[in-house]
Amino acid sequence: MSQHPAVTFRSAAVVLALALGAATPAAADAAPRSRPGDAVRSALDELAGGGEFASALAAVREPGGRGRDYTAGVGDLATRAKVPVNGQVRIASTTKTFTAAVVLQLAGEGKVELDAPVERYLPRLVRGNGHDGRLITVRQLLQHTSGLPDHSKAIPGTFFDNRHRYFEPRELVDLALTLQPLFPPGKGWSYSNSGYVLLGLLVQKVTGRPIGAEITDRIITPLGLGDTYWPNPGEQRIRGAHPRAYKSRTGEPGGEPVDVSEMDPSRGWAAGQLVSTPRDVNRFLGALLGGRLLKPAMLEQMKRTVPVPGAPRGWGYGLGLTKISLSCGGLAWGHSGDVGGYSTRGGVTEGGRSATVTATEKSLTAEGDKRLDRFLDTALCAGQRPAAGQALR
Repeated sequence: MSQHPAVTFRSAAVVLALALGAATPAAADAAPRSRPGDAVRSALDELAGGGEFASALAAVREPGGRGRDYTAGVGDLATRAKVPVNGQVRIASTTKTFTAAVVLQLAGEGKVELDAPVERYLPRLVRGNGHDGRLITVRQLLQHTSGLPDHSKAIPGTFFDNRHRYFEPRELVDLALTLQPLFPPGKGWSYSNSGYVLLGLLVQKVTGRPIGAEITDRIITPLGLGDTYWPNPGEQRIRGAHPRAYKSRTGEPGGEPVDVSEMDPSRGWAAGQLVSTPRDVNRFLGALLGGRLLKPAMLEQMKRTVPVPGAPRGWGYGLGLTKISLSCGGLAWGHSGDVGGYSTRGGVTEGGRSATVTATEKSLTAEGDKRLDRFLDTALCAGQRPAAGQALR
């Protein structure tokens, strides 16, 4: 999950020693090799060499489907193993875009009304301590304008205290409701994982199926996202090849990195539980913005944004989707997420170029967060800029 406004909108809240990726779909285990003038390669090396991250892996996909994979750093600090090309990672709050897409599919089918109160679908669930589901709409949950506080702020103890604890979705909602509303519904913006937990419960109530099954049947399987999955209850290990994830126990830069690759992701649930790869996230974002998952009217709704306090100029938040203003001009759309030592940024330009990066933390600083966003900008803009010594045509 993420929690500040940026591509991540960290626990927002839309991505990356020694090798340059082979063009997909080349063998995923092939050692990538460097190529002169590759801005993405240089940016990834800089990212992994900055001290905040042990490793980084990224994928860039062109509009026609051809792509390249990149890795940098060390995939396992204990064994000094290489970073697996297109390895599986916890994509955290990027899950929100999957959840939002399912809600909007249901809206397109006439089963959910975006401006209806949550109370219609989850009677009497959001009540007490100043909260009232009769006043909060589905759109406001998707947009983070509901005023619902984040349940993570009500969980006692540290990440390490709760790393292996399983949370029921209803328990997460109840934790959020112990906190006062941040503002009246529709009168502000604040990133809320709890809002997306409610959306997961709404999907289950409307469809009669688990949210993980709906995401799988409606998105993962139709798009052929073979390395993306919804972890089973209690499942703590990542199934495929993956870089190890780390967190500083003190949370301070330079602190001893602790391997936290195994953890229970249930505290994120519909807000942040998915495991995926850079290639799969690119394929998903390309399909979503390319109109393969939503009816045109619903995609238009998804891209209607509101301002986000503290976000870079030109950025905004739609319905589970971040609008990203690029340094090379134009826009990209995506999301990001941070949880358990994995930090992911992903986006797709309006021209169809997509990029996703995940870095494994040693200790994520504000500067490290900005460096992730800069990498994503570089990767998305690289197709519009000449390589070193190459003239624009």
